[in-house]
Amino acid sequence: MPIEISRERIAELTQRESDALDARTQKSKEMYARASQHLAGGVASSYQLRNPWPIYLEGGSGPRVWDVDGNEMWDFHNGFGSMVQGHAHPIIGKAIAERYPQGTHFAAPTEDAVVVGDELARRWGLPKWRYTNSGSESTMDAIRIARAYTGRDTVMKIFGSYHGHHDTVMVSIGVEYDKIGDRDNLASLPYGGGIPQSTVDMTIAVPFNDADAMERRIERLKAEDRLPACVIMEAAMMNLGVVLPEPGYLEAVREITRKHGIVLIFDEVKTGLQIAPGGATEKFGVLPDMVTLAKGLGAGLPTGAIGGTEEVMSVVEDGTVYQVGTYNGNPLCVAAARANLLEVLTPEAYEHLAHLNDRIVSGCQGVVDKYDLPGYAVGIGSKGCVTFSPEKVIDYETFKENQDAELADLAWLWNFNRGIFMTPGREEEWTLSITHSDDAVDAYVTAFDEMARELTVG
Repeated sequence: MPIEISRERIAELTQRESDALDARTQKSKEMYARASQHLAGGVASSYQLRNPWPIYLEGGSGPRVWDVDGNEMWDFHNGFGSMVQGHAHPIIGKAIAERYPQGTHFAAPTEDAVVVGDELARRWGLPKWRYTNSGSESTMDAIRIARAYTGRDTVMKIFGSYHGHHDTVMVSIGVEYDKIGDRDNLASLPYGGGIPQSTVDMTIAVPFNDADAMERRIERLKAEDRLPACVIMEAAMMNLGVVLPEPGYLEAVREITRKHGIVLIFDEVKTGLQIAPGGATEKFGVLPDMVTLAKGLGAGLPTGAIGGTEEVMSVVEDGTVYQVGTYNGNPLCVAAARANLLEVLTPEAYEHLAHLNDRIVSGCQGVVDKYDLPGYAVGIGSKGCVTFSPEKVIDYETFKENQDAELADLAWLWNFNRGIFMTPGREEEWTLSITHSDDAVDAYVTAFDEMARELTVG
């Protein structure tokens, strides 16, 4: 039985660690004051915000980063999982350097775009591909293609999942527990302002790991003449820490969507290239109609891609859908992606990631067991986390019901003050890179052990 951790002790340590972090990031404080003059909130993205000020980074090399105050850290953030190659990888740098003098933008196709498409088709088993510049663009275009192919408007997504910042999918994310609603009638709620209610109403959310609930909702929508154009989902939820699919769940979803003529989209922005050479599609052995990629594909450059079957992508090829973008397939980006796929993210690289993740998961689970903490460690490929929950999290509802936000906040502060840079917020996971070592993993586990000891016996 897990111990009950003192709330007072968590608050005491949080204040101590906050004060320590503030003291060691005074140059970030100064830069925040400067940045706030013309950058809204002092940052380029709302996900970079942090109270009382953001941490401004200056550089990175391999598995390490350092901030403007000179604090050097092992990077387990990795640009929200984008830098699975590690920072400033020499092979990627060579590809970019060789491409630059030949021109960086034409708005015309190049050979590298062809080679990358061939490799993505080989890895995912989907024959047709197009490029974008981000994960948000990938999911946005994939949904438009699915709507054109099916002639339907309604979109179905998993409650609590994040699929980018366009209106259609900015629905039912970050919802308070008491507003979730009944499992067979989950609420469709906008994620922030500026999202039209008409768009929210066209997006239907269903729980993860519950194929029966999905089918019941689809049958109700069918009776209303509102069959979805698509189901867009992560095969493993990656914004609640890490929530893996239960056995048989993805296979059931594949059968349900096929039966109703619904396009199944696997959003692999976080899992594609990060957990296996062919992402979650390969890892779990279920082939969707479409996949969306970004993050790890461009090795730090803004690159995304959409893959699909011949049938679904026919609406792009025949001109029904205008899948466009001035920078799609940008020469610099696809040169980096080509080197990344063919020379960096090799089978040996994934073996190394598997070794590291096994080591960090077992090390963190050992700490949980040693101190009887309410939580467990879980990992897959380069991704993993410690979920501070006394119960196994299987969907958004169980996540919100058992989330220990205070403990998660303390863990971020604790890690930073001990040279471990993590994703900000309460719902993100670690990401390893192929340049990480056993020493990096050991540093992470040691910091976790120290925090657990202070919480329980300090």
